[in-house]
Amino acid sequence: MEKRDIFTGVNSIKFNQRFKSEEDCYFYIASIKWENGYQCRKCGDDKSIPGKKPFSKRCARCKYDESPTAHTMFDKVKFSLLLAFHIAFKISTKKKGMSSLELSKEFELRQMTCWQFKWKIQQAMQSSQQYAISGEVHVDEFFIGGPEEQKRGRSKGDKRLVVLALEKLPDGVGRAYAHLIENASAKEFKPFFKKYISKEAKIITDKWRGYSPLKKDYKNLEQRTSENGKAFKDVHVHIMNLKGWLRGIHHHSSKERLQGYLDEYHFRYNRRNNMGTIFDILLRRMVTHEPKRILSSSSKDA
Repeated sequence: MEKRDIFTGVNSIKFNQRFKSEEDCYFYIASIKWENGYQCRKCGDDKSIPGKKPFSKRCARCKYDESPTAHTMFDKVKFSLLLAFHIAFKISTKKKGMSSLELSKEFELRQMTCWQFKWKIQQAMQSSQQYAISGEVHVDEFFIGGPEEQKRGRSKGDKRLVVLALEKLPDGVGRAYAHLIENASAKEFKPFFKKYISKEAKIITDKWRGYSPLKKDYKNLEQRTSENGKAFKDVHVHIMNLKGWLRGIHHHSSKERLQGYLDEYHFRYNRRNNMGTIFDILLRRMVTHEPKRILSSSSKDA
């Protein structure tokens, strides 16, 4: 396989010029899938011949035939691969993404079909967890949804509780990660810290007692008085922007789907200064990850 010609940019005209047909899409997926050479999934042999379909490969030893989309998130997609590329491009490069309802209208597909494919995309947008935040990190929790959203305190009620970590930089803010949790306890916080925050990081939280036990593993954890949010201004701005996006684009998200929306938002947010390669990063993840089981649907999600 020749060196990949990576698509860069967010310009839709440039995108349409690059991906004009199904063949263009199959070629791009194949260039990702076999970038480092071919190896048969059945017998492990590294020699292949052209398969039955364009861009497929057939093992020279056992004759196993594999298409570019097999064992990827594009496997068994219910519409054309070209449309799938268009949807992935829109969701990754548009500042606010697109709801399944918007996708349905633009591409003339059933909303449920768009909903299911978008869920696959959101799975690919999950953090790789390879680059933990190691600098200064501000951590806080917040509620999403429910009639009691403005109520103070940690009483959850019908709301969904989310913990957020925001990287502080000398000239602003860096990456951010958010995760749905059941309650504001050390037991719930610990897996989140382990996934996203280095033990060497300088972590700043409010005085909530749920953070205190984490000082055993995170020696640089400091607890400060919140001062009604004034001590965590950047965190609260981030939370307001996230909530505004959820209300404005998706209107409602079920508990089962909320983590997907959090992952989607932060996938784009963490690449806001390097959008040129965001589509290729998403495509690479969708090709290199095994197909995901479709989550049961919720008619309230958009």
